[in-house]
Amino acid sequence: MARLLLSVSVPMSASSSRRIVVPGTARHRGRSGVCVAVPATSTATATQQEFDPAAAPPFGLGDIRAAIPKHCWVKDPWRSMGYVVRDVVLVLGLAAAAARLDSWLVWPLYWAAQGTMFWALFVLGHDCGHGSFSNNPRLNSVVGHILHSSILVPYNGWRISHRTHHQNHGHVDKDESWHPLPERLFKSLDSVVLMLRFRLPFPMLVYPFYLANRSPGKSGSHFHPASDLFQPSESKQVLTSTACWLAMVALLAGLAFLMGPLQMLKLYLVPYWVFVMWLDFVTYLHHHGHNDKLPWYRGKVVYS
Repeated sequence: MARLLLSVSVPMSASSSRRIVVPGTARHRGRSGVCVAVPATSTATATQQEFDPAAAPPFGLGDIRAAIPKHCWVKDPWRSMGYVVRDVVLVLGLAAAAARLDSWLVWPLYWAAQGTMFWALFVLGHDCGHGSFSNNPRLNSVVGHILHSSILVPYNGWRISHRTHHQNHGHVDKDESWHPLPERLFKSLDSVVLMLRFRLPFPMLVYPFYLANRSPGKSGSHFHPASDLFQPSESKQVLTSTACWLAMVALLAGLAFLMGPLQMLKLYLVPYWVFVMWLDFVTYLHHHGHNDKLPWYRGKVVYS
């Protein structure tokens, strides 16, 4: 009988890939694209068995880390800043070209392209928040504040809540976002909240409201240092990010006064909402699987 193997592909750069191989299991590819283990005595019986996402994987985080080439762990601030410069130049170039052409044939193309570039700026700021941008915390903070403030995201407020999310991923009570709601909480929501949170297209536009009010069942704001999102020692960091956010709002208001509200709507506000849709859509896909194969929970599960 042929030897059965588990092969786990670890995402990395386009030029490199390794696999973790665990003997004694058959390969089964789930919706996520990752090969997972299914106990089997033959390939035929393996394909007949259902994948159990609640079962512990036959490998640990140490195995995954060991499979990633060492050069992938090296943080290169010059390369990171190169990405920042490239994306900022693209953002400014797109805006300049659209303003110069000022054609209704061009504006929809601009909105799609610029909204995607705003999403790219968010991702770079996201890496600053995780500390993967560079080994210099001050550089990470400065770049993260500039990038996230430019797209109306309070950098430290988001960074801290995002850290909480990663530390409590999938926890019904402690997770910060995209967590399953208990039935009692779901039934307590009024019709307006239910529509905004769970009826398309509204969930694709929810991010700014989440920043202001958090998820259903939670209180506080990403802008207020007294929110239970934060520790007292983090107050100055939150205030700094909120001040940067307000400075960006003031800048946008000034530009609207100089160029006119319609021009600012076309140049900034429409791409901003395209960015919001990108962010909500991508993170939705990150946190949802096949309805019949959700781990750890039984019955109907609703994610916020």
